[in-house]
Amino acid sequence: MKVQIKKVEKIFTDYLGQKHLKYTQERKVILKEIFSIHNHFEADELYLRLRQKSNSKISRATVYRTLPLLEESGLIRRVIFIDKHTHYEQVYGHKHHEHLICIECGKIIDFYRKSLEDALEDVARENEFESVAHKLEITGYCKNCKKG
Repeated sequence: MKVQIKKVEKIFTDYLGQKHLKYTQERKVILKEIFSIHNHFEADELYLRLRQKSNSKISRATVYRTLPLLEESGLIRRVIFIDKHTHYEQVYGHKHHEHLICIECGKIIDFYRKSLEDALEDVARENEFESVAHKLEITGYCKNCKKG
């Protein structure tokens, strides 16, 4: 799903303003790079992508300091999969989804089922529980790995 970068920038600049922080050129480059990635990513992968761009002088520390700000602003979220590495994914402009994770190759497949969402809401309601978020990860073997 293509996200309008101007809307994303507005959300982030508003958030930074509330925190009395500046929207620096480095933060702008990081934000744009993240929203050009259409998969889950790790902080180091993002840093390496930025380094490969000839005009990018962004430090690893700047990347690591910016990711929590983007997370707090609601634009990305942190996801820790079975490999215990922290991954990130875009939240803004994307529907909520769950994950299938291959324990052999690490492939991550996003999926959404309304019936599953409805069932989870029913469970919360039946238990008089006010749900604010949930995360579902199903681990197993992808079609390529289960053949071997």
